[in-house]
This record gives sequence, C-alpha cells and structure tokens, in this order.
Amino acid sequence: MSNVDVVVTGLGATTPLGGDVASTWDAMLAGRSGVSHITAGWAEQATVKIAAQLKVEPSEVLERVRLRRLDRSEAIALIAAKQAWADAGLEDAEIDRERLAVSFGSGIGGALTLLNQDDILEESGPRKVSPHTVPMLMPNGPAAWIGIDLKAQAGVHAMASACATGAEALALGMDIIRSGRADVVLAGGTEAVIHPLPFAGFANMRAMSTRNDDPEKASRPWDKGRDGFVFGEGSGAVVLERAEHAKARGARVYARLAGSGITSDGFDIVQPDPECKGGARAMTKAIRDAGLTGADIVHVNAHATSTPVGDMGEIVGIKTAVGTHPLLTSTKSMSGHLLGAAGALESIAVILAIRDSVVPPTINLDDPDDRLDLDVAAHKARSLDIPAAMNNSFGFGGHNVALVFTRA
Repeated sequence: MSNVDVVVTGLGATTPLGGDVASTWDAMLAGRSGVSHITAGWAEQATVKIAAQLKVEPSEVLERVRLRRLDRSEAIALIAAKQAWADAGLEDAEIDRERLAVSFGSGIGGALTLLNQDDILEESGPRKVSPHTVPMLMPNGPAAWIGIDLKAQAGVHAMASACATGAEALALGMDIIRSGRADVVLAGGTEAVIHPLPFAGFANMRAMSTRNDDPEKASRPWDKGRDGFVFGEGSGAVVLERAEHAKARGARVYARLAGSGITSDGFDIVQPDPECKGGARAMTKAIRDAGLTGADIVHVNAHATSTPVGDMGEIVGIKTAVGTHPLLTSTKSMSGHLLGAAGALESIAVILAIRDSVVPPTINLDDPDDRLDLDVAAHKARSLDIPAAMNNSFGFGGHNVALVFTRA
C-alpha cells in the first residue's frame, strides 16, 4: 500500500453501447445489448455471424484525412482518450508535460491494417502498400498516438496482456504515479479487429458463442445456456491523477484507484485455472494493496465472459478472496467482450457504480448455473451503497489483474 493517493478525474469511451461514457452508461443501466448481426459479406461463410460492433463509427468523430493514417484500434483509442482528457478539465489546463505519462494497450493491436495491407500486397504488389502500414500495425501505436496528441513526456507504455490489458494499463498508471514519475497518467485499452481471420481462429477454438439467431441473447454470463463469449470492439480511457495534484487544480474526482493485484497462472495458454487460484491471489493482493479486507468489497464487476469453464471458476476465486457477500455483475452481457479494452471499460462501469450507488445488470441470466451461489444483479440495475468495489480481468496466457476502487 502506497501513501500516495491516486484518483480518477476523467473518463472516455466509445463502445458497442454508445459513442461516449454517458450513452454507454445509460445503456448499461437500462440493460440494453450492443450485440448484433455482422453485415459484412464475409460473415455469410463464418461460423459466428454476430459481434458487439461500435455504436458510433470513428469516421463520425475524426477527420477522414487523419483516419487514413490510423488503424481502427488507434482511432478509437484517440477518441476515448480525447473524451477523458476533456472530461478531466485538462484541455486548457497548464500542466507539466514532463509529468504526464500514457499507459494504454491492446490485446491484438493493429491486425486490421496488417491483414488489409497484406491483401493489397498480394493483389497489387509492394508499391501499393501504404507507407503508414508499420505505425498503423505496431502494438504501441494507440499509446504512441495518444502520447503525441497530449504531448506526454514522462513515458508512453503499451500493455499487451490479452483480455487483461486494459486493467493492467490502469495498474501500471497507478504505479507510475505512486513512484513519483508522473502526476497524471492517461490509461486504458482498445480493440478493433472484427475480421474473418480472428473470428475463424476463435470459432475453431470453440471460444465464441454461436447463437447467431438471437444476437442480443448470446452473451449470457453464468447462465446454463452460455456457449462462449461475444467478440466486441471499443475503447475505454481513464485519467489517473495524484490526489494532491487534482486538488490543487480543483478537479472533480470520480473515485480513488486504491489498489491493484497482478498474478499469472502458469497453467495454460488459453484455458483458465478451473479453481481460479491465480485470480484469487490477484484479488487478495489488490484488496491488501488498498489497505482493505474482503469484507470491505461490496461489489465486483466480474470478468465473466460467458464461457462454460471461466465463469464458474471466477466464482470460486471471488469466494476465496472476497467472500460470499458482494453483489456481482458482468457488463459483458451487454457490451460483449472488448478483449484488450474490456478491463478499461469495466473499470469505468465500477467507477460510475460507486458514483451513482447503483450496480448495472447482468442480462440474459435466465437459468443460472446450479453452482452460482453468489448474488448477481440479474436483469435489472440494483441500488447499492458502494464504498469499495473491484474489477476483475483475466486474459489468455494466464494473466490476472484485479483493481480496487473506493469512494473518493
């Protein structure tokens, strides 16, 4: 536990539920699904024909000239980051850019650019390949573009820990501030790779839902009928700030990022440990880092992706590390699984849950797994006083990240 308080002063997002934080949060509280049929021609041959696609296209926000130099994952990262920066009241603020850092990642990176430019290479030859290809596909591209846009000079860091990426980016941001290297960190995650190749790979792994006839019902964490996650795209961004720095400039504070826990399973490249031992250790570390006990955590936004093994394993981990009392939800039931952006978006959901004293629902939980013995905010949002809450993110490769947020 550090004696440096880290607070959240800005939020930004573009998701399958809305083009900004307010519309996304409204949709979550209303229990709306962002999952729909893929209209692109390639979906006709695909095993999985549904996805959680962006509600607002980047072309409606950024100039087309600029978009030509950005991978889709970079474009939406910039959109979310700009929103968070403005929301924090930093657009016109005089801050020391040598004390500003970026911690922003992607699970897969600029794969759309790589795949599209490879098609151009094969069809038209090397001279037709875009000169912007490398900065568009490099995994540090989203973080780098945000750093350039904000003139950040205390370091730009690019996480890549699969579905734990967004949460790990926030954890690193907190560590950077605690270390004294920066006063402000723009942290988050992004993912945009709805394309036939990753879809085929995930589908052949049997990781994704094939409920093509009813897309809005496909993501169903903890339900007996769950058959895999729903692929999503989007970006979430959070402005983290040293509490004294935020106070000095009169910033509005949403919540405090009080603790983080990071572990690894050492178990399997894609399968989670069925007993969630690594996840439980991450949760325990985060709670301890926040100076709290499991009894203090009243709400958990679970990783729960709607997979047969992972969902119930996490329940075991939560009971081990936190107890049987917290109210759970999985907002992936509405947003789908945003992969590298999931941890950032779900952290935003936890932050707003603390602010508004309400837990967003888990939709589609019609026939709960018999082993689900914890309370879940099923179907409807539920009012709850939330002094402290947790967000869990687990990723392929055995990455586990837990974040604890408290009322400021």
